Amino acid sequence: MSKRWRNRPEGANWGEFGEDDQIGRLNLMDEAKVLQGAVEIRVGKTFCLSLPLDYPGGNLLSPVRFPPQLRPVIRNDEPYYNYEWRKKNLKLTDIASDDAVLLHTQYSTQWDSLAHRGSLFDADGDGDPEPLYYNGFMAGSDIALADDNTSFAAALGIEQMAVHGVQGRGVMVDLFSHCGEFPRREVGYDELMGILETDGVQVEKGDVLCLWTGLDRMILRMNKQPDASLKEACAVLDGHDKRLLQWISDSGIAAIASDNLAVENVGKAVPDCCTTTLPLHEHCLFKLGIHLGELWHLAELAQWLKANGRSRFMLTAPPLRLTGAVGSPVTPIATV
Repeated sequence: MSKRWRNRPEGANWGEFGEDDQIGRLNLMDEAKVLQGAVEIRVGKTFCLSLPLDYPGGNLLSPVRFPPQLRPVIRNDEPYYNYEWRKKNLKLTDIASDDAVLLHTQYSTQWDSLAHRGSLFDADGDGDPEPLYYNGFMAGSDIALADDNTSFAAALGIEQMAVHGVQGRGVMVDLFSHCGEFPRREVGYDELMGILETDGVQVEKGDVLCLWTGLDRMILRMNKQPDASLKEACAVLDGHDKRLLQWISDSGIAAIASDNLAVENVGKAVPDCCTTTLPLHEHCLFKLGIHLGELWHLAELAQWLKANGRSRFMLTAPPLRLTGAVGSPVTPIATV
């Protein structure tokens, strides 16, 4: 049992991958799962599963996240962009450019690290809940905000995911063909199981569950000028459906990725029976160590798979090895 906690949340798997584990169910993406993914490469065609990182545009979907800003670096006391080196030596013909970026790590296509969402829980049994993350790592010490407002996840940072590698078998679930764009539909256990059965989709231990809702196409169609309809469109998972959460536990999936903002519904009123605004996030990130991918571009892959009678593919999706970050942009590649 972990030295960080005496009690673990109901339904959690803390300690099952080791008391110091920092990658959760990504442990199930092992060598055998990589080989299973490789088997799905039959024609050698690849798909980029990332939106352009300046999409969706503006900050309508999240008021605290903004598009990336590119700036030239400064060299020789001036912007090092289209810089002519003959300024330093008339014999030189070189022209060069370097840039820097201010990047909100979860603005566009992204992975959430396990330090992205935690919960208050009495892990030491003293009667007072502590602010904790997956496997009992603690807010304020393991995941810290310094006096100068710099932040650093000394545990559960996104680099843990990068070092392990994210490569294996993805499984596509086409929610768009069943739910359409409007109105937004919360998909619970019964409907999801029905879709899997109708479409002949099999999900197994260690797979990455990919959910195409069609929101990615809407985002691209709006050309960086999103409107409020995005918040009412396309399917989301019903995070309040306990049977759905139990299926996520029982399925053994290694991670979940979707083309929408949060996999589940955002901004929904918290019912009396619930103590979290995002129950699927709490279940996956906090209790089970299941990383969540958001705002992926899945449309072209989903349509190709459907046209070819397939649902599985090789997925390669490592985040940036950005030490201490709680999220990261990602450029996933599917190979079929």
